[in-house]
Amino acid sequence: MKNILLIGLGRFGRHMAQQFYTMGHEVMAVDRQEERVNQVLSFVTDAQIGDSTDGAFLTSLGVGNYDLCVVAIGDSFENSLVTTSLLKELGAGRVIARASRGIQERLLLRNGADEVVYPEKQLARWTAIRYSSDHILEYWALDQGYAVYELDVPAAWLGQAVAQLDLRKKYGLNILGIRYAGQLEMEVRPQTILEAGASVLVLGPEALIRKCFDI
Repeated sequence: MKNILLIGLGRFGRHMAQQFYTMGHEVMAVDRQEERVNQVLSFVTDAQIGDSTDGAFLTSLGVGNYDLCVVAIGDSFENSLVTTSLLKELGAGRVIARASRGIQERLLLRNGADEVVYPEKQLARWTAIRYSSDHILEYWALDQGYAVYELDVPAAWLGQAVAQLDLRKKYGLNILGIRYAGQLEMEVRPQTILEAGASVLVLGPEALIRKCFDI
């Protein structure tokens, strides 16, 4: 469990607060607008109405005591930038900030953000890949060009054992799991037979996955 300071309670910030709550973390939520603060009271540990560009206000929150500070301000990049910079000046250990454009990402990283999330860009990429083929059921991007895809089993593979396909040797790919009738089986053995209606979770370089599955 982590102690998290979440600043900015628009739609993005509110969804983050709900997710942190579901995961069992303690969240201090902050926003200028009382209405937004009231909307999250049922699923945060504490909440404050205040101006995060005010150094005295941030100091009163004890930002150095949080495991993670998230700047989710979406309606004013200036406020987001100032808040991010102040958090670092006041001793915040790890600061994650939201950006909506590439230039914002660069400025935030130069002014105190340890990492930047770019929701619109990240969601656009996921959506484009997820729906570019009827055979792609899910997609998770990893570092250095690697990804995990959940894909329908190609017709040519049906009735074959995992060992027969030899994906690791031929393509450098690994089958992490197989889903049958909505149930995910993570113990994939060489003798496991691929059946109609199944999907596979495949890990490897994206370019090779797309080539192997012709997507």
